[in-house]
Amino acid sequence: MPIIVNLDVMMAKRKISSGDLAKKIDITPANLSILKTGKAKAIRFSTLEKLCEVLDCQPADILEFQKEDSHADEI
Repeated sequence: MPIIVNLDVMMAKRKISSGDLAKKIDITPANLSILKTGKAKAIRFSTLEKLCEVLDCQPADILEFQKEDSHADEI
């Protein structure tokens, strides 16, 4: 998937645990885990806003676009 989730990096920089972050942004620890591992298919803007507020960061600090190499399978 071309969207990379760097939530674990921001959490480490801010020294906040998954449990504490989940409580502060009002989502379940299981849903936070899905976000952290990049397995989420979507994220609500309201959730992204809460993440940015609690982690004191910008959306680009959490989400990154990386082009897929369309020729990687041809090798």
